[in-house]
Amino acid sequence: MSPEPGHLRFITCGSVDDGKSTLLGRLLYDSGALHEDQLAALARDSARFGTQGGALDFALLLDGLEAEREQGITIDVAYRYFGTARRRFIVADCPGHEQYTRNMATGASTADAAVLLVDVRKGLLPQTRRHSWICALFGVQTLLLAVNKMDLVGWDEARFRAIEAEYRALAATLGLPRVGALPVSALEGGNVCRPAGCAWYTGPTLLEWLETLPLPAPAATAPARLPVQLVLRPDQDFRGYAGTLAEGCLAPGDAVQIQPSGQQARIARLWVAGRPAERAEAGQAVLVTLDEERDVSRGDLFSAAGSPLPLSDQFAAQLLWMDETPLLPGRAYWLRIGTREVPATVTEISHRIDINTQAHEPARQLAMNEVGLVKLSLAAPVPLAPYAESRALGGFILVDRLSHATAAAGVVRHGLRRGENVHWQHFSVDKAVRAAQKGQAPRCLWFTGLPGAGKSTIANLVERGLVARGRHTYLLDGDNVRHGLNRDLGFTEADRVENLRRVAEVAKLMVDAGLVVIVSFIAPYAREREMARSLFAPGEFLEVFVDTPPEVCEARDPKGLYAKARAGKIPNFTGVNAPYERPEAPDLRLDTTRDTPEALAQAVIERLEGAA
Repeated sequence: MSPEPGHLRFITCGSVDDGKSTLLGRLLYDSGALHEDQLAALARDSARFGTQGGALDFALLLDGLEAEREQGITIDVAYRYFGTARRRFIVADCPGHEQYTRNMATGASTADAAVLLVDVRKGLLPQTRRHSWICALFGVQTLLLAVNKMDLVGWDEARFRAIEAEYRALAATLGLPRVGALPVSALEGGNVCRPAGCAWYTGPTLLEWLETLPLPAPAATAPARLPVQLVLRPDQDFRGYAGTLAEGCLAPGDAVQIQPSGQQARIARLWVAGRPAERAEAGQAVLVTLDEERDVSRGDLFSAAGSPLPLSDQFAAQLLWMDETPLLPGRAYWLRIGTREVPATVTEISHRIDINTQAHEPARQLAMNEVGLVKLSLAAPVPLAPYAESRALGGFILVDRLSHATAAAGVVRHGLRRGENVHWQHFSVDKAVRAAQKGQAPRCLWFTGLPGAGKSTIANLVERGLVARGRHTYLLDGDNVRHGLNRDLGFTEADRVENLRRVAEVAKLMVDAGLVVIVSFIAPYAREREMARSLFAPGEFLEVFVDTPPEVCEARDPKGLYAKARAGKIPNFTGVNAPYERPEAPDLRLDTTRDTPEALAQAVIERLEGAA
C-alpha cells in the first residue's frame, strides 16, 4: 500500500558549479514531472544557452533569470512545484555564490530538508560549510549530502567515503542530527531517479530518499498561537482578525490571551479559507472574531489562555548578516518577528563564528555573510519564543531604516533576564508637568555638518537667544561630551555610532525633563540621525543642517584639524578620510556662505518658536 500523499519542502544548496540546477532538472525530467511544452522550451533553451553540445541542458529548467543563463550560475532562489504518485514537493534551488548567501537563507527558512551538493573532485569548500551552518541555524535538521560528478572519478568509492566522513564530522559539530550521503551523477542521471549501477552503493536514489523521508509533524499539540496579520472591519458591525495559525488548534469558544497587552477574550466565530469552520489547525489561514470588543492591532498575538509566551525587550540571537554595510553595535534597525515590527538595536556582538572551524572569535562588527551571536534591545516588549521551539515565532529579520532592505536574518536563542526583570517605573511628574512648569515646549535641536562648518558657533548663539527669551536649555557639544560621558570612545565607525547613540539617549532624557536641548555634533551617518529622530515624539526633533562647503570648512580650519588629517596624523577624520552623509531632507538648512552666524541663529530661534 502506498503511503498517504504528503507535501515536502526541500532546498538544494552548495558551492557554485557543484551541479545543483542540473541535479534538479534531471530529477524533474526523469520523474516525469515535465509537460510537453516545458520539454519543448528546454530543447529550445538548450540549443541557445546550453553547455552540453546541443544535448538537453537540465540546469536551464531552474536557471530562470536571463543573467543566470548568460553567466551559467544561479543568483536567485528558483522555486519549483512537482509531484509523484507518492508525494508532492516544493523545491528551492539556492544560489552557490557567496554574495547571494541571503537567497540561500530565504530558502532554508521554510525548508523541511536540504540536499547539499559537493563536487567529488573539490570536496568540502567554504560555501559548503556556510550553507550547512545556515541549514542548522534555520532548523533544517534533515540533510542529504549528494556527492556529485562521480562519473568523472570512475565512481571511486574511497573518494566518496572520505568526503562522507569529513562531512559527518562537520555535521556533528553543527548539531545536524539526521544526515545521509549519496553518490550521484546529475549529468548522467545516476542515482537521481534510477540506480547508477555501481556495485558498492545499495542505498536509495535521490527520488526514493525524498519520497520516503518522514514529514515534520504538525504543531497541533502546541498551545495555539495566532499572529494578527490584518484587522478586518468592512462595517460598524464586524471586526475580525486574520492571520496564519502558527501553532496549535483553535475553535469557537477557546479562551485566548492577547499579547502584549495581556487582555483576555474568547473566540466567537472562526473561518478557514473563507468558510465557517469549527476547528483550525497550524498552518491554516484563518479569520476569527472575539466575544467582546478588544483593542487588537496588526502584530499582536493570540495565545492560548494560560500559555502566553514570555514578553521581553532584550534577547540573545544568532544572526546572519546580509548587508554590504557592516553591522555595528548601537545602530538602529526595524525588527520584524511574526507580524510585528518594532525598532531594535544590536547592543553587543558576543562573538563571530568561523564557518570553517566553528570557533568563536571576538568581533566589533559583522561583515556581509558573517554569522555571530548578538544581543538585541527592542523599543517595546514582544512575545518571544526560542527558534528551537517555534520556527514561526522565533525567526526574525532586521530591516535597514533608510533603504528598507533586509540587513540580516536571525533566530531567537533566549530572552535576557534583564529584559524580563527590568520594567518602566511610572511617576506622577512627567514630561508634560515639567514642560508646563517651565512654560515651554521641550524640543531637541540637532545640529549636523562637517568639521569647521560653524555648528558650535551657531548653536551657542541659539542658546544665548533662547535663554534671553526665558527658555530653559542645555547645549550638548561633540567635543565637550568626549571629555566625560564618551571619553572611552575613539573615532572608528563603530565608536562614532556608539557616540551618537549615547548622546541621543541623553538628549531624550533632557527633553523628558522639559528642556530645549541643543545637540551640536558632526553626526556623519544618516542612519544615526534617523535613529535619534525616532527617539522623540513627532515634532520634538528638528534636524538643522549647517551646510558649509568642504573647501570653506577646510579654509577656516579653526582647530587645525584638516591640516593634521591631510598630513596623516588624524585617521578617520570626517571630510578627509571618513565619509559624511549629507541630510537629504533636513528640517532646517543653514547656508553659512550667505548669512552671518547671528542671522542664522535668529532663523533657528524663529523656526523653533514658530513650531512651539
